[in-house]
Amino acid sequence: MSFEDFMSLQIAEGVSVGDILTVDFLAGVLGNVLAAVLILAAGFLIGGWAFRRIRKLGETHRRLDVTLFNFLGNIARYAILAITIIFVLNRFGLETTSLVAALGAAGLAIGLALQGTLSNVAAGVMLILFRPMKVGDFVEVAGEMGTVKDISLNYTELASLSNTQIIIPNSEVWGNAITNYSVYDTRRAEWTFGVSYDADLKAAERIIHDTIMGDTRSKSEPEPFIQVTNLGDSSVDFLVRVWVDAADYFAYRADMTRAVKEALDAGGIGIPFPTRTMVMAGGTAPEGIGGQT
Repeated sequence: MSFEDFMSLQIAEGVSVGDILTVDFLAGVLGNVLAAVLILAAGFLIGGWAFRRIRKLGETHRRLDVTLFNFLGNIARYAILAITIIFVLNRFGLETTSLVAALGAAGLAIGLALQGTLSNVAAGVMLILFRPMKVGDFVEVAGEMGTVKDISLNYTELASLSNTQIIIPNSEVWGNAITNYSVYDTRRAEWTFGVSYDADLKAAERIIHDTIMGDTRSKSEPEPFIQVTNLGDSSVDFLVRVWVDAADYFAYRADMTRAVKEALDAGGIGIPFPTRTMVMAGGTAPEGIGGQT
């Protein structure tokens, strides 16, 4: 087919290719292409500027979380790019109403398919925004205990007491009670020490008090609590509560448990353990079995 034949090709009744490919038509197409390029360039520039500005807010203020502002910055950037594409399509005379409706339907379908993932993202935003815990806190959540290593938009990472990695989806973190042991500077340590019924209770109380309060980690304010609170089957139980710095809690509680035991032994205060007396027919126990176990 020659060029003249191509230009005279009828594409509609009374309309040929030559009728369409006029100087005005080509100028209009070129103008639309240039306008589209400029609109796209402006959209990318504005989207990038919005992302950087929002992210900088999180980096400037220490109380704000950078992860959240990175997420918000990406949302702003992609929203601007979506609006830019709609402007470009309108520039070429394309009907975008149906396209927007189709994208909305597709977004709904994707949202339903990724419901679990999106719930984790929503929970991650809430965790980052309200900050019930932060990196470095020692927490118990969803039945797991450990130090917070990372809070992302999808999951929370803990390091357990044995230094193993624990990954918890954010929906489970936000949907369960969070026990944060690092929020307050002090914690109250609690023990129950049992002494025998024939022990001198005043002497036992003095030994327990002097042993625990003799440790420099023990705080005298608030005042320690040392009282008999229970008469058990084989022991008189002292309930002891003393305040200590949160950072010292675990080592302090273990140290004082041993120190009080040794102090009571040194003071001649018996620490009983459950016993059982077996009385056999004839008043004797079977061979190999003592009277107490």
